[in-house]
Amino acid sequence: MIVVIGGGPAGRLGAIHLAQAGEEVRLVEQRSIGGQCLHERCMTICALNDVARLVECARTQKDLGILDSVPAVSYPAIRKRICEVQEKLSSVLDAETRRAGVEVIYGAVGRLEGSRVFIGDEEVRADAVIAATGSRPAIPEIPGTDLTGVYTYRTLPAMPDLPRRMAVIGGGVVAAEFAHIFHAFGVEVEIIARHGLLRDLDEKMRSAALRDLAGIGVREETPVASIEGGGRVRSVLLADGEEIEADAVLLATGLVPRSETLQGLEKGPDGAVIVDRRMRTSVPGVYAAGDVIGPPYLTPAARREGVVAAENILGRDTVMDYEGIPQAMSLRYDYAFATTGDGGVTLSSPAPAGPGSFWDVAGGWAGLAQVRVDPATGRLIGAAAAVPGASILLSYIGYLMKQGITVDDFDDIVEVHPSTDGVYGLARYAAGMFKKREE
Repeated sequence: MIVVIGGGPAGRLGAIHLAQAGEEVRLVEQRSIGGQCLHERCMTICALNDVARLVECARTQKDLGILDSVPAVSYPAIRKRICEVQEKLSSVLDAETRRAGVEVIYGAVGRLEGSRVFIGDEEVRADAVIAATGSRPAIPEIPGTDLTGVYTYRTLPAMPDLPRRMAVIGGGVVAAEFAHIFHAFGVEVEIIARHGLLRDLDEKMRSAALRDLAGIGVREETPVASIEGGGRVRSVLLADGEEIEADAVLLATGLVPRSETLQGLEKGPDGAVIVDRRMRTSVPGVYAAGDVIGPPYLTPAARREGVVAAENILGRDTVMDYEGIPQAMSLRYDYAFATTGDGGVTLSSPAPAGPGSFWDVAGGWAGLAQVRVDPATGRLIGAAAAVPGASILLSYIGYLMKQGITVDDFDDIVEVHPSTDGVYGLARYAAGMFKKREE
């Protein structure tokens, strides 16, 4: 029997892969199948952002005289309906997992003591284990994080209604996404970033993202001294002595692996279980996958890690390849990018107007497209888009880049129209530009 601890993307996909290969698989999940991605992070942001975008589109069309009002948002109703849909999705995932032949055990804690496997207090025999226990929010070491009104993505469902003022502490993608959502809902939002906001993004992509964050206060290179309040949050005190009033504070300060129940395995300083490219841990027969092994903390990577672990358990030598895995951020538009190499020539251009961006042209903006090309070979080695639907586009572009697609190959592609895809046009432009240089 093979035991899989954790029913998130890595554990569930690994378990299904093993069961479909004929193995006896027992998946242990303490809460609900689907992991944080379904219940607290990815899908919650999708749900909230769908409403935020609807409000923003209505606001644009009201400004153009097309609509006579902007709809009001009922946050309690949103939260209630999100939970209902998440339960539906969880039941679908449960049924799919069981149909594959996986035994699913809920409400128990799976844990390891080296090669010994426990489900609750019962020790069980296992031929192999996949540990996929995920991550949890990283809580900064500042006074006041335990005050009422201070939330993480995990506790945000407990927020009863929209606050008037919210401080978002953090400078990454999640901080930007939640700030955008609550600003669209009418909340006064201030982002407080210890370093830069979205500093890992290409500068042009970052500038595009800041357009979507217009109206939100952004403080960069700004350490927080404490969160103030007498039982309930009242303000955020900055290191320079300035105090920012807030009725709610959202901590978006990263993730840490959740590996406390996995004893006897070699770990890094942050608790991440150390694995090789085959997902093998320091204990023979024990594999780990997903957030518990640390960055990149991406659902597609976690799914693939789970499958790689399963393949190696089955005796099929498989290594994990992180090259070309696309990443995405959801603001007013989707922001997505993928890369398979360094250097090259970068070309950027405004994206074409299309579904989801037509009315924004009136304000002088329809998004951004970007490609990065190796001039010696013509290979596409990087692509990015800030448009509606960018995340779908970059999934396939990332794969094609790994297969070695060149900008000349785009001559054979017949694109969909209307579309917001500017990568296609830029790639064809790059091909023509390089041909002229050769003449």
